[in-house]
Amino acid sequence: MTGTATGTTTRGTGRLAELDLLRFLAAAGVVSFHYLIAFASVWGERPAKLFPATATPAGLGILGVELFFMISGFVILMSIWGRGLGAFALSRLVRLFPAYWISVGVVAAVYGLGAATALDPKLGLRDYLVNLTMFQRAFGLTDANGVYWSLWAELRFYLLISILVIVGVTFVRCLVFMGVWLLAAGILTGNENEWVQLIVMPKYAPYFVGGMAFFLMTKYGPKPVLWCVAGISGGLAVNAALARVEGRIDAVGYAAMPVPGWAVVVTVVIFYVLMALVALGALSRLRWRGLVVLGALTYPLYLFHSTVAAVLVPVLRDTLPPWLTATVTVLVTLALSYLVHRLVERPVQEFVKARRRRAAVPDGRGAVPGPWVPGVPGEKASEKASVP
Repeated sequence: MTGTATGTTTRGTGRLAELDLLRFLAAAGVVSFHYLIAFASVWGERPAKLFPATATPAGLGILGVELFFMISGFVILMSIWGRGLGAFALSRLVRLFPAYWISVGVVAAVYGLGAATALDPKLGLRDYLVNLTMFQRAFGLTDANGVYWSLWAELRFYLLISILVIVGVTFVRCLVFMGVWLLAAGILTGNENEWVQLIVMPKYAPYFVGGMAFFLMTKYGPKPVLWCVAGISGGLAVNAALARVEGRIDAVGYAAMPVPGWAVVVTVVIFYVLMALVALGALSRLRWRGLVVLGALTYPLYLFHSTVAAVLVPVLRDTLPPWLTATVTVLVTLALSYLVHRLVERPVQEFVKARRRRAAVPDGRGAVPGPWVPGVPGEKASEKASVP
C-alpha cells in the first residue's frame, strides 16, 4: 500500500491524476491476486481452478505492492522537500493511521465477535493493541491482516528517508542517498540476515529508489545520471520480482500460480515505463476527475479487501457462481472503502490541514519550489502532496 499508502503529487496547479490511476491499478492487482489466486482458505479450494482464464494476469497482481513502493518513492521524496522532520512525521501519521486503526478494529471484531475463520490471524487482545502501533513486526508479533507487511516496509522507508529530512534535501544529497542504498541492496541481494532485511531491504529498495529517481526527473529534468539510477534499480527490481514469484510458485505449485518468468520481467518493465511517462509528463492529459476518487479509495481498498473476502466469500460461494461471488465482494469492498475515506480519512485530513493553515506564517515563508515542467525549460510549477 502506502506507496501502497501515500498521497499523490501535483504538476502545475492540478493533481497528477495519472498517479491516482496507477495507485488504483496497483491496488486492483493486489485484490485480483488475493481473490483469484491466493485465498484458498476463503474459497475452500485453489482459486486458480475456479478462475483459470485469469490465473496468469491475476498471479502477476502479486507485484502490485512493488508498484506501490515505486509510487511511494516518488511521492515521499516530493513531500519531504523543504519540510522539517515534524511536518513529515505528522503528514505520515495523518495519512496512514486513521484508516489503519479502523482496519485493525474491524479485523478484531470479525474474528473476535463473528464466525469467520478464513484468514484468522488467531490473535489476542494484546496482539491487536500492539498492531495499532503498526510496529508489531518489530516486537515479533503477527500482523492482524496479511496486507500489513507492506506497511512495515513503508515505515522503514520513512525512517531511512528521514535522514534526508534531517540533513536537508538537495539534488546531490538525494543522489548520494539513492546511490548508497542501491549499492548496498545490490551487494546484499540474496542475503537473508535479519538486520540486512530490516535496514537495507534489498528486495524492495530498488522500487523505492526507482520512484525517487523519477520524481527527481519531474523536478530537475531527465538528467543522464537519473536515467542511470533508474536503469540500475530496474535491473535489481526485475531480479527481486523473479525471486518473489518463484518463491510463491515453490510454495503452492505452478498450477496454483501459473506465472512464467518472462511475464514477470515484462510487468516490471511496464512499471518503469509508466513511471517514466509520468515523470516526463507524457500522461499529463489524464485529467478525469474520477481518477481522484479512485486514488482516494486505494488505501482503504488495500486495507479492507482481505477482511471483506473472509466474511462474504464463504457465505456466497455455495449459492452464487464464483465470478458473481467475486464481483459482489469487490463491490462491497469498494463501497466500504468509500465510506472509510469520506467518514474517517477525509475529515481527519481536512481538520489537520485547517489547523496548519491557521498556524501558517502569513508571508509565505517555507514555500517549496515547484517541479520541472516537461517541455518548458526552466519553468516551475507549484507542488503539493494531495495527502502528504
